[in-house]
Amino acid sequence: MRKQFHRTNEAPAEDYTIPQDWESYTEEEHGTWNTLYARLMDVLPGRTDEAFLKGLTLLDLNKGGIPHFERLSDELEKRTGWRVVAVPGLVPDNVFFDHLANRRFPAGNFIRKADQLDYIQEPDVFHDVFGHVPLLANPIFGDYMQAYGEGGLRSLNSGCLKNLAALYWYTVEFGLIKTSEGLRIYGAGIVSSPAESVFAVEVPSPIRFLFDTELLMRTDYRIDDFQQTYFVINSYEELLERTLNTDFGPLYERLSGGYDHRPEDVLSTDEILTHGTQSYANKGGRFAS
Repeated sequence: MRKQFHRTNEAPAEDYTIPQDWESYTEEEHGTWNTLYARLMDVLPGRTDEAFLKGLTLLDLNKGGIPHFERLSDELEKRTGWRVVAVPGLVPDNVFFDHLANRRFPAGNFIRKADQLDYIQEPDVFHDVFGHVPLLANPIFGDYMQAYGEGGLRSLNSGCLKNLAALYWYTVEFGLIKTSEGLRIYGAGIVSSPAESVFAVEVPSPIRFLFDTELLMRTDYRIDDFQQTYFVINSYEELLERTLNTDFGPLYERLSGGYDHRPEDVLSTDEILTHGTQSYANKGGRFAS
């Protein structure tokens, strides 16, 4: 578990939940939320899936300032049975899976500093709530998230949690969806980043694979820069069905707990939507001098 950044001195409960402590957010912190929200709404329409944008509207995440988790949860629960709970940062795998399996989404309660608007390593309340919660208002995607949590609990002793993390990474965090209007974003890691929202769907550099559960779970990923590879689903129904109908036991035996496919690798048997030039990564990405 990473360093804890929570804003309250109260010790976490057994399930790692803590009070959101909404009343103690400062005017500056609420202003940071508003600034981030406005910046993203300049780039997301036309690039982000309508289900995400619909969730933003249904849950009214632009009321002004950081949402109050209890009020947000009451509205979300009426729609899909999900609630948002505050946690001090990233939590142990078993705790995370248990929350998802019981339709609780764990969100950090701190927000990034004003000088971290473009990039923050630790997921904060903006990433967790703005990025993840709107799609939880979609019943099919909500079912997928619950199924992922249930599968995670069954897989705790599989030795393949690293591969299961790739499934979350390439769908929930960095997933793309093919729509009648073109390629769109749904992953939280992309929708909460103005720059990657453009990069993921418009720049020719990354490879965009058609969704393949086993290939996805074999593929390593970047945690410090834009992705070199994205996986594209046709629908949330497909994502849920493929997950529910995959026998993960034999799959875990083949995977053996590691990655054997680099993000830039393309095999002749891979189904690809767009071949990537990898020009961004080859030039050094965000670390280019």
